[in-house]
Amino acid sequence: MARKRFSSEFKAKVAMEGIRGDKTVAQLSSQYRVHASQINTWKKTAQERMVEAFERGGSQPDPKELEAREDRLYQQIGKLQVEVEWLRKKSKALGLERARNAH
Repeated sequence: MARKRFSSEFKAKVAMEGIRGDKTVAQLSSQYRVHASQINTWKKTAQERMVEAFERGGSQPDPKELEAREDRLYQQIGKLQVEVEWLRKKSKALGLERARNAH
Protein backbone atom coordinates (compact mmCIF):
# COMPACT_ATOMS: atom_id res chain seq x y z
CA MET A 1 0.00 0.00 0.00
CA ALA A 2 1.34 3.42 -0.97
CA ARG A 3 1.95 6.07 1.64
CA LYS A 4 -0.55 8.88 1.89
CA ARG A 5 0.77 12.29 0.95
CA PHE A 6 -0.73 15.31 2.62
CA SER A 7 -0.55 18.89 1.41
CA SER A 8 1.11 21.55 3.52
CA GLU A 9 -2.24 23.25 3.89
CA PHE A 10 -3.83 20.08 5.25
CA LYS A 11 -0.98 19.50 7.71
CA ALA A 12 -1.21 23.10 8.93
CA LYS A 13 -4.97 22.87 9.35
CA VAL A 14 -4.79 19.65 11.38
CA ALA A 15 -1.82 20.90 13.42
CA MET A 16 -3.60 24.15 14.28
CA GLU A 17 -6.72 22.27 15.33
CA GLY A 18 -4.53 20.10 17.54
CA ILE A 19 -2.79 23.12 19.05
CA ARG A 20 -6.11 24.89 19.62
CA GLY A 21 -7.22 21.93 21.73
CA ASP A 22 -10.95 22.00 20.96
CA LYS A 23 -10.71 18.29 20.11
CA THR A 24 -8.38 15.60 21.37
CA VAL A 25 -5.69 14.19 19.13
CA ALA A 26 -7.66 10.93 19.07
CA GLN A 27 -10.72 12.77 17.80
CA LEU A 28 -8.70 14.55 15.12
CA SER A 29 -7.08 11.26 14.16
CA SER A 30 -10.48 9.69 13.63
CA GLN A 31 -11.91 12.71 11.85
CA TYR A 32 -9.02 13.14 9.38
CA ARG A 33 -7.94 9.47 9.19
CA VAL A 34 -4.40 10.34 10.22
CA HIS A 35 -2.42 8.49 12.89
CA ALA A 36 -2.26 10.31 16.22
CA SER A 37 1.53 10.24 16.28
CA GLN A 38 1.56 12.00 12.89
CA ILE A 39 -0.71 14.73 14.22
CA ASN A 40 1.56 15.16 17.24
CA THR A 41 4.56 15.46 14.92
CA TRP A 42 2.79 18.13 12.85
CA LYS A 43 1.82 20.00 16.02
CA LYS A 44 5.40 19.96 17.27
CA THR A 45 6.73 21.12 13.89
CA ALA A 46 4.18 23.95 13.72
CA GLN A 47 5.02 25.13 17.23
CA GLU A 48 8.78 25.01 16.59
CA ARG A 49 8.53 26.91 13.30
CA MET A 50 6.06 29.50 14.51
CA VAL A 51 8.94 31.68 15.73
CA GLU A 52 10.41 31.76 12.20
CA ALA A 53 7.28 33.47 10.91
CA PHE A 54 8.10 36.51 13.02
CA GLU A 55 11.83 36.68 12.35
CA ARG A 56 13.22 39.11 9.77
CA GLY A 57 9.82 40.50 8.94
CA GLY A 58 8.20 37.22 8.01
CA SER A 59 9.13 34.29 5.84
CA GLN A 60 11.03 36.23 3.18
CA PRO A 61 14.61 34.93 3.17
CA ASP A 62 17.49 37.34 2.69
CA PRO A 63 18.34 37.45 -1.05
CA LYS A 64 22.07 37.66 -0.34
CA GLU A 65 21.90 34.54 1.84
CA LEU A 66 19.98 32.70 -0.86
CA GLU A 67 22.50 33.70 -3.51
CA ALA A 68 25.45 32.63 -1.35
CA ARG A 69 23.75 29.31 -0.60
CA GLU A 70 23.01 28.77 -4.29
CA ASP A 71 26.66 29.48 -5.17
CA ARG A 72 27.84 26.95 -2.57
CA LEU A 73 25.43 24.34 -3.91
CA TYR A 74 26.56 24.85 -7.50
CA GLN A 75 30.18 24.52 -6.38
CA GLN A 76 29.33 21.29 -4.59
CA ILE A 77 27.50 19.97 -7.67
CA GLY A 78 30.52 20.73 -9.83
CA LYS A 79 32.84 18.99 -7.39
CA LEU A 80 30.60 15.93 -7.24
CA GLN A 81 30.38 15.76 -11.02
CA VAL A 82 34.18 15.77 -11.23
CA GLU A 83 34.36 13.01 -8.61
CA VAL A 84 31.80 10.88 -10.44
CA GLU A 85 33.67 11.22 -13.72
CA TRP A 86 36.95 10.31 -12.00
CA LEU A 87 35.33 7.25 -10.41
CA ARG A 88 33.92 6.17 -13.79
CA LYS A 89 37.35 6.38 -15.37
CA LYS A 90 38.98 4.49 -12.51
CA SER A 91 36.34 1.75 -12.50
CA LYS A 92 36.74 1.37 -16.25
CA ALA A 93 40.52 1.19 -15.90
CA LEU A 94 40.17 -1.48 -13.21
CA GLY A 95 37.65 -3.45 -15.24
CA LEU A 96 34.91 -2.92 -12.68
CA GLU A 97 32.36 -1.49 -15.10
CA ARG A 98 31.81 -4.86 -16.78
CA ALA A 99 31.17 -6.54 -13.41
CA ARG A 100 28.61 -3.91 -12.48
CA ASN A 101 26.84 -4.11 -15.86
CA ALA A 102 26.74 -7.93 -15.75
CA HIS A 103 24.36 -7.93 -12.76
